[in-house]
Amino acid sequence: MVSATVAADVIPSEDSVLMYSQSAQNSAGIQTLLDAEREASKIVQKAREFRTKRVKEARDEAKKEIEAYRNSKEDEFKKFESEHTQGNKQAEDEANKEAEGKIKEIKDAGKKSQDKVVADLLKAVFEVKPVPPSAA
Repeated sequence: MVSATVAADVIPSEDSVLMYSQSAQNSAGIQTLLDAEREASKIVQKAREFRTKRVKEARDEAKKEIEAYRNSKEDEFKKFESEHTQGNKQAEDEANKEAEGKIKEIKDAGKKSQDKVVADLLKAVFEVKPVPPSAA
């Protein structure tokens, strides 16, 4: 009896051969799935790298566009400012010339009649003419 049991253990049965065959197929299927997962992981990694690269490029492009827009607006403002500042300077210069002319006229008039004004003031102070109040 012992020898019959040993022989049965050593010789694989039909069921055990079938299990080994299925196990090998399962192992091959698992290996295929693992390979597919690795490949998918590589594809996802490449996509992430591409997206990161594209985001950086888009950010750089946006910065360049913003800088160009800022420069154009600054140039536009400087042009506007210089045009309007010139107009203001001209008006200011004209107003200053006019004011200086008026001041000169007043000074000249004061110098011309300065002696007469002083004499009239002294005369009014020294020659008092009393006037009686009128009865009302």
